[in-house]
Amino acid sequence: MSQSFVYDADRAERLGMPEAIFCEGKDNAVLAEIVRELSAKAGQPALFTRLAPDRFSTLKTVSGDLMDYDPQSHTAFLHGGLPMRDGRVAVVTAGTSDLRVAGEALRTLQFSGVTGEVIADVGVAGIHRLFDRIEHIRTFDIVIVVAGWDAALASVMGGLVPQPLIAVPTSTGYGVASGGKSALLSMLASCGQGVLVTNIDNGFGAACGAIRMLNMIKRNK
Repeated sequence: MSQSFVYDADRAERLGMPEAIFCEGKDNAVLAEIVRELSAKAGQPALFTRLAPDRFSTLKTVSGDLMDYDPQSHTAFLHGGLPMRDGRVAVVTAGTSDLRVAGEALRTLQFSGVTGEVIADVGVAGIHRLFDRIEHIRTFDIVIVVAGWDAALASVMGGLVPQPLIAVPTSTGYGVASGGKSALLSMLASCGQGVLVTNIDNGFGAACGAIRMLNMIKRNK
């Protein structure tokens, strides 16, 4: 089956967000062709997400431009990233099991030129750890909360910080956690005012939501 890829060269200018390639589910030959095509577009950065380590090992032989790889978040940068810009985003996780998704959010921010910081393992099972970090978290412009299990951290954070808050349910948890569905429903049912929720494990989407907010802050200054 013939497949073609059309690079959205104007996306960063139009939306203030990068061109991104979701790698999961794509054939290796298709990904190799995408890498070859993008490598020929000097100065046009692209972000690769859900790129497993073994697939990266194959693709880096296609082009040396695909060099910046993070095995935890399964992300790679081609041709660097976008210029640095104003805005700081905290990526707060309930547990260390949520770091893969948090890493995807952080790397998307970094690729887009936004300063981000992961603040890990401050979930409600040890809520004193959150209180030790809360003043630091309040210094950021936007907060992304990444949590699995019952995802109670999203509601707790919704009552503690004034910034825009984006909640990301993860697929972490036993049994009735149902691959993140319990966390998703918990976040959607949050009593925290103004808590926004992404799809399960969608760190990329949360980061893009934060970037949209930062774009509007910059526009309104």
